[in-house]
Amino acid sequence: MDDEEARTRLLDAAEELFYRHGIQAVGMDRIRAASGVPLKRLYRTFPAKEALVTAYLERRDRRWMADLRKAVTDAPDPVLAVFDWLAQWFSEPDFRGCAFLNAYGELGAAAPEIVRIHKAELHALLADLTADPALADRLLILTEGATAVAALTPGPEPARRAREMAELLLKE
Repeated sequence: MDDEEARTRLLDAAEELFYRHGIQAVGMDRIRAASGVPLKRLYRTFPAKEALVTAYLERRDRRWMADLRKAVTDAPDPVLAVFDWLAQWFSEPDFRGCAFLNAYGELGAAAPEIVRIHKAELHALLADLTADPALADRLLILTEGATAVAALTPGPEPARRAREMAELLLKE
């Protein structure tokens, strides 16, 4: 197993376990067991759990934002496409809410900076779609609120309700 394969296996295991069970509930030995990566290689790749948490969130951010950007590109109404995409995400069987807010909820001020960066990237995308920073602020609240509600009651309905409110905001 080369370094890249070890890193990928560790990140895959971390993502599945951290997202499903929480960062603090999952120890490095559990990551090692799930990944099949020897302990020495694990600590050579990620010298501390904080480094693994950061790498997991950075990778998730890249994938999440790329998927969202792809969903809104060329959509008839890109703003409303955000909420359609959220409805699909909320319906996934392993949906557990926002990994970034979950991390912040667990770690507080010690959460990696990628948590704040991710939310700033989402706001920037919304601002690009609307060309109106004040509207982007409102839409961010709708997306975050829908995500929080869906974490408690998974399924597309929170995104659909948020989409209806976004339609009203767009008509103002």
